[in-house]
This record gives sequence, C-alpha cells and structure tokens, in this order.
Amino acid sequence: MKEGFRQAMAWLHTWTGLIFGWLLFAIFLTGTLAYFKDEISHWMQPEITAHPLNAEKSLALAQQYLQQQAPDASRWIIGLPDARDPGLSVGWQQVPAKPGERGAFTRKTLDAQTGAEVQARESMGGEFFYRFHFQLQMPYPWGRWLSTIAAMVMFVALITGIITHKKIFKDFFTFRPRKGQRSWLDGHNVVGVLVLPFHLMITYSSLVIFMSMVMPASILASYGNNVRAFYDEVFPASNIPERANQPATLAPLAPLLLAASEQWSGGHVGRISVNNPGDANASVVMSRAGSDRVVNDSGSAVTFNGVSGQVIGSVPDQPMAMAVAGSFYGLHMGHFAGPVLRWLYFICGLAGTAMIGTGLVIWLGKRQLKHAKTGVMPFELRLVEVLNIASMAGLVAAVAVFFWANRLLPVSLAGRDDWEVNAFFIAWGLSVLHAILRPGRKAWVEQLSLGAALFVAVPVLNGLTTPYHLGVTVPEGDWALAGFDLTCLGSGIFLAWVARKMQRAGHTVNVKKPAREKARPITLEQGAN
Repeated sequence: MKEGFRQAMAWLHTWTGLIFGWLLFAIFLTGTLAYFKDEISHWMQPEITAHPLNAEKSLALAQQYLQQQAPDASRWIIGLPDARDPGLSVGWQQVPAKPGERGAFTRKTLDAQTGAEVQARESMGGEFFYRFHFQLQMPYPWGRWLSTIAAMVMFVALITGIITHKKIFKDFFTFRPRKGQRSWLDGHNVVGVLVLPFHLMITYSSLVIFMSMVMPASILASYGNNVRAFYDEVFPASNIPERANQPATLAPLAPLLLAASEQWSGGHVGRISVNNPGDANASVVMSRAGSDRVVNDSGSAVTFNGVSGQVIGSVPDQPMAMAVAGSFYGLHMGHFAGPVLRWLYFICGLAGTAMIGTGLVIWLGKRQLKHAKTGVMPFELRLVEVLNIASMAGLVAAVAVFFWANRLLPVSLAGRDDWEVNAFFIAWGLSVLHAILRPGRKAWVEQLSLGAALFVAVPVLNGLTTPYHLGVTVPEGDWALAGFDLTCLGSGIFLAWVARKMQRAGHTVNVKKPAREKARPITLEQGAN
C-alpha cells in the first residue's frame, strides 16, 4: 500500500512537472531576474545618474520643480530615489475639465542632485521581467490566472517530490558526474533539496498573494456583488479634502520627512502625495517605503496639513490577518533584502529554475533511451525536445536580445519600450523555429553558444553605445551599472562552458557507438555528462 502510494506520487510529480514545466521555467527565470529589476532598469536608462542619497534635498528640488511646472494641478506625486533606483520621479494630475472626470496625468524624471529634467530613453527595464513573471504578457486577468495555476502545480510537484524521494537527505549529498542520466537526476535532487525551504516559501507565498482572486467565496458571501466595498475597507484611501479655492502657500515638504519617520519609529518615506497644492485645503500624504521591513503594508502613511505642516492623521497598524498576508508578500517580493540577501534570493531562484530544467531533461532522456536502438524518435518526444530547447536555451538568448535591443534601437523611436519587448518575443519565437529545423544536440549547442556570445558582448556593446562602460562605472563605484555588465559577462562565460561540455559529450558518444548501429543523431539527454 505504501509503495503504491509512493508510485502514485511519483507519477503525479512527473506529469505535473512536464505539462507545466516549460511555463514554470519561464516564470522562475523572469521572477529571479525581477529581484534586480531596479538595477536592470537603471542599466537600461543610463541617462539617470546615481548620486549620494539626500532625501531632504531631493524633495526640496521636486517641490521647486512642481511649483514652477504645475502650480495649479489637483495633485502631485513624488517618488524619492533610493539605493537601487536613482531617479527622482515627479508627476502631476491636472484639474478635470468636468466634475466626475479624471484629469490628465504627466510624469517626469529629475536628476536627484540638480533637479534638472532628465530625458531618459523609453524602456520597460526590469519591470518587463517583473510583469511577465505573473502576467505572462497576457490581458488581465488571464495571465494572472495561468501563473497562479502554474504555482499550484509547482506546489503539488514539490510535495509529491518530497514524498517520492524516501532517501532525500542521502540524495542531497550524492552527485555522480559523467554518469549520463544518473548525473542529471543527482543534479535535480541536489538543487531541489538544497533550497527546498525557498522553493516552498516562494511557491506558497505566490498563492497567498492571489488568494482573493482564486478563493473569493468568503468575499462574495459577505459583500455579494459589491466587491469594491471589500477592497475599500481593507485598503482605506485617505480622505482628500475639496479645494477651498483660497490661495495659500504650501509648507516646505522636506521637514515633514523627519516627522513621518518618527511616526514609524525610524521608517523611511518612499512616496509623497500632495493634494490641492497652493490651496488652503492642501494636504500631504507621506507613504512608507516598502524596503523598510519584511511585512508589506502598502497603506502605511501619515497625513499632514499642507499649509501648517501639522499631522492630521495616520493609518492604524494592520490587523493580524493582514500582517500575516503582508509577511508572505514581503518574503516573496524581497524588497526588504539588502545586497547580500538579494543575491541569495537570486541564487536560490536560479536553483529553482535549474531544478525545473533538469526535471524536463530527465523526463525526455528516460524515454529517448527506449528508442535508441531504432534511431527513430516519436513525434511526441520530438515535440518535447523542441520545447525543451526553446523554453530554456531559447529563452536565455531572448533575454540577451532584450538587452541588445535597449542599446541598438534609436533613442527617438516611437514606442521604443514596446519594440524592446517585441525583440524579446521575436527572438524567442525564432528559437522555436531553429529547434524544429536542427537536430536536438546541435540546436542545444547553437542556441547556448548564441546566448553566450550575446551576453559576453553586452559590456562591449554598452561601452560602444554609451559613456557608462566598466572603465567608468567601476572607478565611480556605480555598482548597479558595473554589476550588470559583470553579471552578463559571467553569464556568457557560463553558457559558453555549458555549450562546450555539451558538444564534447556528443563527440564522446559518437566515438563509443558500435559500428554495427545505424548512424543517428545523439541528443542532449542521451549523451550529456
């Protein structure tokens, strides 16, 4: 009975991993990249220069700019720079022409040290990977539904994998190189067990984030069709007073930073909203930065009278249930993580990506061995092979193309950010076509070699197209730009090593093949070391 149960779990683990494996690989890889989305955005918009942080000075410059450019706006929004995002973001909403309408919104980026407007190139930056990670570039809400279903399947695969491996801790300390399928299975077990707590946390927390979407029964039972009322109670908006239509001088905003920080016992301000600037009923809402603590509380804010600067209200502490949910959200997003912990998140994310990839390779390899003597691969196995190549090697090369597009597309091109995304998907689509037209192993080697060449050349391309090359960013200590170039260089070297190992493994298998056998293409899964 016990053996039958374990076999059933092994079957479930195998087939859930295969059916959703290609999608999960893309979700894990882009989610891993999203841990450095601010650094990626900084590299993709190099015109925004990093400066030593001075929140008071930056806020004073933003207030001065907005008073000059939008004194009659209904609302100002100011996003302060931080250690990861160097831009000083400002925006304003015009007074609507008619009651009930929403005024046009304008957004600009300023230099955090001078207050001058920065003409940065249009780019999705790291936001593309973050959005794709849970929306899959699909219309709302279908992408979120699909990614959430994939997360459920991943959670099932993790649990069934734990049940299946009765020698899970022994397998963790076992790795036998150059043993073909055995080596792939050992690698799958090692990366799976090594960061198993991370896998469980990241998968379960993703389900908690979208719990209200996938399990709305309690909300519908309490609020019926008026779901908006639920969100209004859970995330109460600050009351915006009506304009008094009496001119008044807005108080300096910079001194209010300290008062807000005291309300949060040393917390930092991330965003400032100014309602009715220049009016007697002006109010200032200072929202807490999400990087302050593990527990996410997007509604944490302090409201000031815009004329006198006095505190007129603050959002109470979260209820326990929301704090628990906010903890899972904070752990999943990792905004609180410093550089070392963020790199640890990144490495664990890569381990999860590798676990999914090795699982797909193992599934195909076992079944290809059954057809090794005939040399004829069934259509369904050839389809899996093509999807394996394109979803892994092709996706990695497409990421590099995305970065290349950022540097090669004309800065003045209309819809430039959309063309960066288009370049990514065009490259990914071409990888599918290439995998169909080329034999399995050759397709693997060629796509990995292409990805290696593209990543290694990213620092060179950056130096040829911008003045922010490694010779400048390293001496200046701009480790966001320098770290991006160095990471691309390291990624390219690693991909080149994998391609070389794969090519040599194919030659070894061809040499050992008995002469009486018919010549046939050797795939990655048959001959990899």
